[in-house]
Amino acid sequence: MHKKIALGSLILILILVNWSIVCKENHLTDGRIVYLELAPVDPRSLMQGDYMALRFRLADEVSRSRINSKDRKNMKHDVTSSDGFVVASLDEQKICTFKSLYTGQPLSGNEILLYYRIRNGLVKFATNAYFFQEGHGKYYQPARYGQFRVDKKGKLLLVAMYDNDLNKLEPEK
Repeated sequence: MHKKIALGSLILILILVNWSIVCKENHLTDGRIVYLELAPVDPRSLMQGDYMALRFRLADEVSRSRINSKDRKNMKHDVTSSDGFVVASLDEQKICTFKSLYTGQPLSGNEILLYYRIRNGLVKFATNAYFFQEGHGKYYQPARYGQFRVDKKGKLLLVAMYDNDLNKLEPEK
């Protein structure tokens, strides 16, 4: 009996893990490409290897707007909630800039909804760190933008780091 429960649990876990992988792969393949301007901070973590802690300009603008919002009742997600959506404008290079907090308004062709979370009082998009192989920090120092894939629900996945001219940053091969 215990073997059947263990085997059933293992099969269920494998199904769930594989489903998650397939969903993320679809997100990376089918998601809309956008760029968020970032402000890299401490590039080193002794416990986790090399990484770049990330902060996004858009997150700062969302924070200011949430604090100053006079239309809190009409927001789709209350200002005290832990998540919400922001309307971002896309320029011809697909760089996102803050337009407004989402209150249910229709979007124009150059606008996109992005999902954000509030953690410890800070607005977060997708991730707050970009990990890379130890010793490769010099390749990512000029990072100015994070390239993301956005799904239909506004969720973001970080794909790569880019410099000021939108050149992909990666170690030389």
